[in-house]
Amino acid sequence: MTKMTKWDKLLIVFIIIISISGLYIVKSGAFNNGTKYVIIEIDGEEYKKVSLGPNMAGETLEINSKFGHNTIEFDKDRVRVIDADCPDKLDVKQGWISNAGEVIVCLPNHLVIEIVTEGNNNTDFDYISH
Repeated sequence: MTKMTKWDKLLIVFIIIISISGLYIVKSGAFNNGTKYVIIEIDGEEYKKVSLGPNMAGETLEINSKFGHNTIEFDKDRVRVIDADCPDKLDVKQGWISNAGEVIVCLPNHLVIEIVTEGNNNTDFDYISH
């Protein structure tokens, strides 16, 4: 049995670093294709489409419909519901969403908030695998 030299150990560390950086590059490429938008639907119909970016940091949107009231807060690349008049407030408890395909739903108020990415030509694949 041969003993590992310091060069063998250095080679192993180098391969691990290259592997982790490769995963980071692939992940960032999969999630950053195109511009992020927030699509807000009430009762199945599009209410508003908002483009996310640095100019949206700290902005809020009040939604008053016949189903109820929600307050939505935007950040440069994420969105959340900060207030709602629904009894369970699950949409408020969900917190921030930031990746394309993530959704916030408030069933009592018939509200759906979804992040979509435009400019991505390959949107039919499932980017989460187990």
